[in-house]
Amino acid sequence: MTSPRPRTPWPRALAYLLGAAGLLVLAAAGVAAVRVVASLEPVADFLRAYPGDSTLPDFVTPGIPAWVSWTHFLNAFFLVLIIRSGLRVRNEKVAGGLWSSKRVKKRRMSLALWGHIAVDVLWLVNGVVFVVLLFASGHWARIVPTSADVFPNALSALIQYASFDWPTHDGWTNYNALQQLSYFAIVFLAAPLAAITGFRLSAFWPRQSERLSALFPERIAKALHWPTMLFFVAFVVVHVGLVLTTGMLRNLNTMYAGNDGDGWLGFGIFALSVVALVVGWFAIRKDAWIAAFARRFGEVRLRK
Repeated sequence: MTSPRPRTPWPRALAYLLGAAGLLVLAAAGVAAVRVVASLEPVADFLRAYPGDSTLPDFVTPGIPAWVSWTHFLNAFFLVLIIRSGLRVRNEKVAGGLWSSKRVKKRRMSLALWGHIAVDVLWLVNGVVFVVLLFASGHWARIVPTSADVFPNALSALIQYASFDWPTHDGWTNYNALQQLSYFAIVFLAAPLAAITGFRLSAFWPRQSERLSALFPERIAKALHWPTMLFFVAFVVVHVGLVLTTGMLRNLNTMYAGNDGDGWLGFGIFALSVVALVVGWFAIRKDAWIAAFARRFGEVRLRK
């Protein structure tokens, strides 16, 4: 008796291709529709009145300081590890290893969760360093709105992006209004929300405090934590896409090489950072690698 033939993957692949084609058609239709709307006289007048710029105070100087470049890279590196370890925690059925606190014996968790929390802490430390330097240097005004006209200008920039008639981009001098609001939301809204909800879901939450737990129920933290991560993923995809399509070399030099030129130094540093991100993505999957660090803070048992 012959064994049954394996099922062909072609129907599924074809469905994916048709789905992708459908999304492209919808996207093209959306761009065409926005272009029509943008050509209407009232909308055209609005775009002329609000070209999409953000207003900066006089004390803000052009350029990207070196500490911004370093914290930007570390933020991306830790964020990749957080996303990968978070997916492990969400999908892991059987823990590959367990970590137990030496001080609080009842505090234990999977190695995947310990790795996720450990990277969270590093990400938060990097974020605190960034925010302190941000306000100490005056660089804060690049991502914190200082004028109410940021909102109509952000809407204008959004219309321009959606119509593929993109606003002028000059990250060396200042961000446009939509970028400013997006970066503000990431740094001062999404990041704290991710930290607070993550802490609520962790083993470090003071569960003996019934009042605190009642004020911030676990179900609310769960309902917010995952969508917040998805927001970060969506932001990264759009952010990187625009960096690469709105003057790639100049953008990468601005962020990584500390200059406003169009040479290849920034691209080279960016390429090395991508290698580091890939290595980190695969490293955080290995319990043995996590255990090497986790043993410094508690007891570790690996499953054989």
